[in-house]
Amino acid sequence: MDLLQWLFEARIPVGNGSLLLREVVGNVFGLLSALGGMRRRVWAWPVGIVGNLLLLTVFLGSLFGAASAANLLGQAGRQIMFIAVSVYGWRQWQASRHDGGQAVTPTWAGNRTRLGMVGFMVIGTIALTPVFRMLGSYEPVWADAWTFVGSLLATYGMAKGWVEFWLVWVAVDIVGVPLLFSAGYYASAFMYVFYGAFTLVGFFVWARAQRDAKPSVETLHPDPTLR
Repeated sequence: MDLLQWLFEARIPVGNGSLLLREVVGNVFGLLSALGGMRRRVWAWPVGIVGNLLLLTVFLGSLFGAASAANLLGQAGRQIMFIAVSVYGWRQWQASRHDGGQAVTPTWAGNRTRLGMVGFMVIGTIALTPVFRMLGSYEPVWADAWTFVGSLLATYGMAKGWVEFWLVWVAVDIVGVPLLFSAGYYASAFMYVFYGAFTLVGFFVWARAQRDAKPSVETLHPDPTLR
């Protein structure tokens, strides 16, 4: 019990302020999960789930911390979503795991799917903004909704093996970083700045892996009597 209380209350001194330890640790697990995802390793999913559980308690600040802490319902809700989609991705990658340990072969989503992804981002943000506002999420609420919808789409895209999912993360970070700074979640904001650069690297790594993937070919000579 004392260890749990310490985990919830511990802070890291930084300058004239401090950072919540579980926010830092949760983001470190998130970074390790992203690294595993770039390398296409199955362990990326369970590692990410641990980080999601920690960050869920962070973004519901008034429930798990100070009463004056800002609640980012989109950020908190996406941790729950991450866990659900991560279970799906974990099973998908485990089922298709290759002998070399890489669990998925990257593929391009295609133009039709890309248009659907853009539509999902825009429509989902418009639909969720009034819901999050009604629930008392931090302003600007549309930014919170955008990060939630984009995170859902990016995580699903990672599970499917779409190269474009890295670019969806970039779109999430562009909006999410200013939101986190304004809400006072500095550890997450700085980590997301790093994520932005990391996701661009991940995009090129997966794009190269997709280009280098060898198509399956028939290795036995066809029986001429079957012609």
